[in-house]
Amino acid sequence: MGVITDPVGDYLARLRNAQMAGHRYTDIPASRIKRAITQILADKGYITRFLNVDDNGRVRLRIFLKYDRHGKGAIRSMKRISKPGLRVYVRADNLPRVQNGLGVAILSTSKGVMTDKEAARINVGGEVLAHIF
Repeated sequence: MGVITDPVGDYLARLRNAQMAGHRYTDIPASRIKRAITQILADKGYITRFLNVDDNGRVRLRIFLKYDRHGKGAIRSMKRISKPGLRVYVRADNLPRVQNGLGVAILSTSKGVMTDKEAARINVGGEVLAHIF
């Protein structure tokens, strides 16, 4: 398998594809940043839960997807904002609002990976990784 140049983009694509296919869960290669993003998705109610799975010495995240009673995914939209070719940074006084506050912007800050609301609360800016709605 080839080298992945954008692990966060790959993570979002795998989640999007699994949800569109109607899978109960999906396995994604684990890393600290992916685990932090997954924790945010779980805390905000976009996924039901996740766990670490040992796959022949490789740690993977097993993410259990959430659907409504009509079979529509809880995540309506996922968009990668900062890409390897064009990084997007924001200051604490210019944090993005996703869907007028209904969605979540995920930021990588000097204090760790967090949502736009958490970053505003502690007055810190950083790299905008993705918008989730």
